[in-house]
Amino acid sequence: MTSMTGGEALVAALAAHGVDTIFGIPGTHNLTVYAAMERHGIRHVSPRHEQGAGYAADGYARSSGRPAVCLTTTGPAILNAAAAAAQAYSDSVPVLFVSPGMPLRHPGRGNGLLHEVKDQSAAMAAVLGRSHRVTSVEEIPLAVAQAWTDLVSGRPRPVHLEIPLDLLEEQADVTVPGPVPAAARTPAAEAVEAGAAACAAARRPVLVVGGGAARAGDEALSLAEAVGAPVVSTANGKGVVPEDHPLFVGAGLQHRCVLELMDDSDLVIAVGTEFAPSDWWIGLPDLSGKVLRVDVDPAQIVTNVIPAVSLVGDAALALRALLERLDVPAPADAPERAARWRDLHRAAAREEGAPWLRIVSAIAEALPRDAIVASDSAMACYYGALSNLPLHRPGAFLYPTGGGTLGFGLPAGIGAKTAHPDTAVLVLQGDGGTMFTVAELAAAAELGIALPVVVVDNGGYGEIRNEMADRDEPVHAVALGRPDFPALARSLGCRGVRVEDAAELTGEIKAALDADRPTLIHVREESRAARGMA
Repeated sequence: MTSMTGGEALVAALAAHGVDTIFGIPGTHNLTVYAAMERHGIRHVSPRHEQGAGYAADGYARSSGRPAVCLTTTGPAILNAAAAAAQAYSDSVPVLFVSPGMPLRHPGRGNGLLHEVKDQSAAMAAVLGRSHRVTSVEEIPLAVAQAWTDLVSGRPRPVHLEIPLDLLEEQADVTVPGPVPAAARTPAAEAVEAGAAACAAARRPVLVVGGGAARAGDEALSLAEAVGAPVVSTANGKGVVPEDHPLFVGAGLQHRCVLELMDDSDLVIAVGTEFAPSDWWIGLPDLSGKVLRVDVDPAQIVTNVIPAVSLVGDAALALRALLERLDVPAPADAPERAARWRDLHRAAAREEGAPWLRIVSAIAEALPRDAIVASDSAMACYYGALSNLPLHRPGAFLYPTGGGTLGFGLPAGIGAKTAHPDTAVLVLQGDGGTMFTVAELAAAAELGIALPVVVVDNGGYGEIRNEMADRDEPVHAVALGRPDFPALARSLGCRGVRVEDAAELTGEIKAALDADRPTLIHVREESRAARGMA
């Protein structure tokens, strides 16, 4: 046992679990944590707003598969991070949110303590997996270990840890346990046998990969090859299977041809996906009696679609178990079948994404094969990039699927670049979303990272404008004043450029990937780069 303050106990416990980076903002109530952080050599990234800190931690975790840490101070600070916590929860991202709380020996509520809110732990519990308030210095390392267990076992979802601010200053004898090993669940043997039998009997299977398959890419591809299944991916599953593989059909389930592919298939193998309306925009097909579902979360197995066969367990372990029991030749026409559906998917994607195709093609030409793209809830992302920008690695497409939050892209890109300093990372977002977290350009500049930030500017909230018009209702409150985005970027320490054609966009992205600072690249939707008039 070692005598230390609560702040030191927190940092020592995080370091014991391999944490080397924290995204956060210092405040009066968390200074002991910052003092200990410096002593333990943990890197600190300083976003300009707590929401940005949460999104950056999300981008770090999504792209790397490792839990990330977001640290705030009390009250309004942790509430500022609540949207990021909700986004991480909706997309099953392992982020630990840590904040001080009102003193354990609080004389009473409502007496005007700095940053006091009624119940910040309850507020956070409403938007993430679990919120826990510790009650002693000795408990802090154990609480971190318990939180880490939640983050690395089963369905990874964010956790909030609240430490009363008086405990952060208090001294006690503390034992810091070693790292918690990940507990991977193996599916039941009888379920595996049933799944293998279903795969062996199928003549026209299809494989749907979601975010829950992100760490099972090799196994998913091997299963697709073994049974001859064309592969489609959700937004969060984009990149799990390389998009240039002969069996890959496309990313994005919102196209009618995907429903037709499901109808044409006699077995739908779904790995790590919710069958959520946020992926199936036009509704789900009738999948009765033909779904083999693999998910680590038992509650998720029957969400939205009832499977004929279910394997509850870690995706990689479940798929390996299936592969060990399969000994049937794949249909000889599997690549041809996949090619037919791929052609239909590409045609639908190009039609849907037509206004942004030139931009997306210019981005694709500039990026290396292992690139990561952090995107936003913007039309250029979900209509343009999702189905038209090929990516080839798990965690390569960071997109706020479930929450659909604006302002996610830039801080998520910062987090991804922090996790992968030697990998090309690009941010793609709209002008509306950019203004939600534009201050994070200063944080990116402070880090000195090569980060292209492509801002597709349609002068406001374009999707909402279109919806108002489609409803034949007054169009208002959606036109935003256009700042000089390149000048704004330069004022925050970044490069800032404006492009007018696609070739220029490709060149500027390549230059940005070699720059000594972030580069904001401004593209107006009415420019030649967007219209395809290069």
